[in-house]
This record gives sequence, structure tokens and C-alpha cells, in this order.
Amino acid sequence: MVRPLVLRKNRGFAHHLSRDQIKRFMNKGERISRFVRELGGEDVDLARIPISKHPFYLAYFRCWNEQLYYEAHDVLEQLWLKAETGDAIFFKGLIQAAGAFVHLQKNFEQPAHPKHQRRLRPAVRLFRLAENNLTVFQPHHYGLDVTALCQLLRAQVDRIVGSDYQTNPWSPKTAPKLELRV
Repeated sequence: MVRPLVLRKNRGFAHHLSRDQIKRFMNKGERISRFVRELGGEDVDLARIPISKHPFYLAYFRCWNEQLYYEAHDVLEQLWLKAETGDAIFFKGLIQAAGAFVHLQKNFEQPAHPKHQRRLRPAVRLFRLAENNLTVFQPHHYGLDVTALCQLLRAQVDRIVGSDYQTNPWSPKTAPKLELRV
């Protein structure tokens, strides 16, 4: 059974302790593992589970679809750092895609902020890197329609570059969702 994701505004993760309280006792990997367990509600032997059913992989898509792009990046980073196969490039591409959407989201939320108003160019760079890394995994990989994701990334680049880096195509109402077919 999948429990609903519950995030509190003042806290980045779904548990009763604040991020600062947890940081004192856990490293980043431990914090992410705890976050993922709370999303899925079960403990599993992470070394023995296939990637398409891995809690960190599934949590990436759950976070993405909740517009928690930074958390999606963090969660998948744990798999990427441990990957010893060609999957590392796949994970890297997904992480870059989430990172690009972090830039768009921050720009949307605070367009006049001195730092956030300059986030469209870095977003485009990350979209292009992500597409480059993901292209070799088309058409599908681990239940993800990679071709559709690459088209989405390219469309974001085209809209931003076509506006001469003046228009952010992202909004909470039209944020893209990613679906897995497992």
C-alpha cells in the first residue's frame, strides 16, 4: 500500500523532526533513505530489488509528479552514486531533467529575485545535457517512455530559446507528469 506524500511547509521531508534536527544524526544518504521509506512505508533489501521496482527509483517519479523536483533529484542521486553499470548515465539524465525543472520552478516562484531571474539559461543547459544522456535509452527503459521524456525536454528548450530566454514555460498548473509502465 502506498501512503500519500505529506509535506509540511516548514520542513523538507515527511517526518516529525525538522531537517536541522535530522542532519545532526544522519548523513544525506541516510536522510534520503528515511524519506523514501516514509513514502513507501516498507523496508526492503535495496541490493536485491530490480531497478524498476526500487523504492528510490519510484520515489523519483512520485516526487516529480508532486513538483518536488529537488527532492526527486536527491532521491535518485542515491542510486546514481551506487550505479556500476550503464544505468549511471540514465540516472544522471533523470537527475539533470529534475534539476532543470528546479530552475524553472524557482524562476516561476520568484521571477524578480536577482538569482532566480537568471535561471532559464542554466535550465536549458541541463535540459540539453539530460536529453543527451537519455537519448541512448530510447524508446523505453525501466518502464519509462524515454522518447516522450526527450521530446518534453526538447520542447522546453525550444520554448525558452524561442523566447530569447524571456519566457518560462513552467507553471504549477501545467507541470509535466511522468508515468511508469511497469
